Amino acid sequence: MPHKMTLTGSATGPLREYDRYVAFDMREKGSPSAPKGLKKSTFISYTVFVAKKAFNKTGLTKKSIMHEKVLIQGEPTLDIPIDECPGEIGIICFQITVLPNKNDKEANDSKDKKEAKQEVAATKQEEKQESVAKEAKPVQPEVNETPVQEKKAAQPKKQQPIQPKGTKDVVSFDDIIVPEAFLKTRPNPVKTEEVIEFVKRTGHLDKPLTIEKETKVLKDGYRRYIVAKTMKMDNVPVVYDYQK
Repeated sequence: MPHKMTLTGSATGPLREYDRYVAFDMREKGSPSAPKGLKKSTFISYTVFVAKKAFNKTGLTKKSIMHEKVLIQGEPTLDIPIDECPGEIGIICFQITVLPNKNDKEANDSKDKKEAKQEVAATKQEEKQESVAKEAKPVQPEVNETPVQEKKAAQPKKQQPIQPKGTKDVVSFDDIIVPEAFLKTRPNPVKTEEVIEFVKRTGHLDKPLTIEKETKVLKDGYRRYIVAKTMKMDNVPVVYDYQK
């Protein structure tokens, strides 16, 4: 009997399309401990192969597959060419399911409760102001000025985001075009994890990406491009390559 496997998580690389199926990479952390005398594993990388018909039913896209958490049920395979299977283990997917994001649900519930409290407080404040205005009309000018003062105080201060040393410009992540040659490679997963940890600590990439100014084609920094995609960055720091 083939060994069945179950994976959960998000794609760690871009979606790749073939004639009848699509493929993407995932990974799972290893055990936090290992038997005495053996090295403990950090994580294992997988390449998942899904039939296009099954993938399309999930509603996932090339962009959302990087952000949505999915459950994969399938079996390992050794029959896929190495060029199509950069992961350490290939997985033939029999079932793919998009999992609900608990954090988003909790955040939305918290936001709804907060807005409800603010609405009740605002209603009580309006009723109080109307009562004061009826009892003492001279107070009305101060009441009318209060919303303006509150509006000025509520305006947030704009903070310039920190960028890595050498940054020449900041561009939208979606504008960057990745050459096919990069998509066929797999950056060193250990170094990629180091950059991810750096972003978590500092809030920005360790180095800018190198792109062509006119075409926005990526020339160098594919690992940082993958990290920016994984960390859901809207904008990325860049330097320009003027070579023709």
